[in-house]
Amino acid sequence: MAGWFIPALKAVLPHVGDIVAAAKPVFTRKPAQDGSTVQQQIAELQSAVLQNGVNIKELATQLQTTVAALEQAAATAEANLRRARILAASALGLSVLALAVALAALLAR
Repeated sequence: MAGWFIPALKAVLPHVGDIVAAAKPVFTRKPAQDGSTVQQQIAELQSAVLQNGVNIKELATQLQTTVAALEQAAATAEANLRRARILAASALGLSVLALAVALAALLAR
C-alpha cells in the first residue's frame, strides 16, 4: 500500500517549502496599527493566495501524472502476474504428465 504513497509524497514535498514561505510573512506580522498596514497585509494575503493557487495547479498536474504512471505500472504488474500464473499452471501440468509417464514406465517393467 505504501508503494503509491512514496511517489506522491516525493511530488508534493518540494512545494511545501514554497507554500510555507509564501504564507509565513502574513502570519508572523504584528497586528495592524493603521489602515495602510491592513491594506498591505490584504495585498500580501492576496499574493499568497494566488501563489498557492499556482502551486496547487502544479501539484495537481504532477499528481495526475503520478496516478497515470501508477495505473500503468499496475496494469504491467497484473499482466506479469497473469503470465506467471499461466507458466506455473503449465509447469504443474507437465510435472503431473511426467510423473504419470514415469509411473507407467515403472509399472511396465
